[in-house]
Amino acid sequence: MTASETDPTGTSNAHTTRKRVIALSIWAVGFVAWWVLLGLPLTDPLLAFGWLWLATIAVRIDQPRRVHLRFARDWLPIALLLVLYNFSRGLADQGRTPHAIELIQADRFLFDGHVPTVWLQQHFYDPDGIHWWDVVASWVYFSHFVVALAVAVVLWLRNRPRWAAFMRRWFALSILGLITYFAYPAAPPWWAARYGLLPEVARISTRGWQAIGLHGAGNVLNAGQIAANPVAAMPSLHTAFALFVVVFFFGRVRRRWWPLLLTYPLAMTFTLVYTGEHYMIDVLVGWVYVGLAFGLCSLAERWWRTRSTAAAEPGAAAEPGTAAEPGAAAEPVSASRAARDTSANSPANP
Repeated sequence: MTASETDPTGTSNAHTTRKRVIALSIWAVGFVAWWVLLGLPLTDPLLAFGWLWLATIAVRIDQPRRVHLRFARDWLPIALLLVLYNFSRGLADQGRTPHAIELIQADRFLFDGHVPTVWLQQHFYDPDGIHWWDVVASWVYFSHFVVALAVAVVLWLRNRPRWAAFMRRWFALSILGLITYFAYPAAPPWWAARYGLLPEVARISTRGWQAIGLHGAGNVLNAGQIAANPVAAMPSLHTAFALFVVVFFFGRVRRRWWPLLLTYPLAMTFTLVYTGEHYMIDVLVGWVYVGLAFGLCSLAERWWRTRSTAAAEPGAAAEPGTAAEPGAAAEPVSASRAARDTSANSPANP
């Protein structure tokens, strides 16, 4: 008897692992090359869709084609919605004069007469040199385009109901932000400084790339900033999504790790305020919107579960026209069966 006959499963697993490692290596080399030469592809929804699909194919290299097509089924509508969201966000100002003075006054009220962006740049920004904190700030700013998408893909691969709950909250938060962009177009600190409403404020969120030679990454992010609506500053969805990703996992992580997780949204807050992208009031409103998005989705999911359970109850009764035997009790529905019925007909909890 040959070795492959004695342990066919082990040989098959080793072969699959080698194929997966090769596929992931090819994907990683291609992704990094694109990033260094052309910039981060994840800043464009359709490019992000393509690269993430290739990543899932590499991870599931041993699966049949129909499995890989599920990604297109689940993610292409999301990519198209993100394209529409970006386009709508760019139209939010509709030629109106953006709000700026109220935001400056709010920050001065909160910080004893100081605007945090102005104070931070006066103490840390050096126009003649790039320091380590500028590099860290650029990395943190860049992470906005990676972290939430990466978490979503991992959830899609490992737990599709959790992925669906994550994406519901993602879109709820985005819609709340988009509504506010239309209702209250607001300008960031660098814009206010350009028009004389603040002392000099530089827009420096991508300057750290120069220190590590990733000029392509910085150029693409700069181009994205130019193309984006410059008066969509309220709320700060950059900081909102940083908090959103962390809060989503609070129920699965021990509380002693919460302070460590919260360093990410706090780092994003420092980055956005220091680099001239947002006021602190933008950040605080973004955090409130995270709570609203989670609350609204939880209420909707609870309503859906109640509705599904009520719709399933008649099925447990006897069929019309079938008389029960005298004295016979109705067969109870087991808890496990009820749980299966509910999970099959309702969205999952986060």
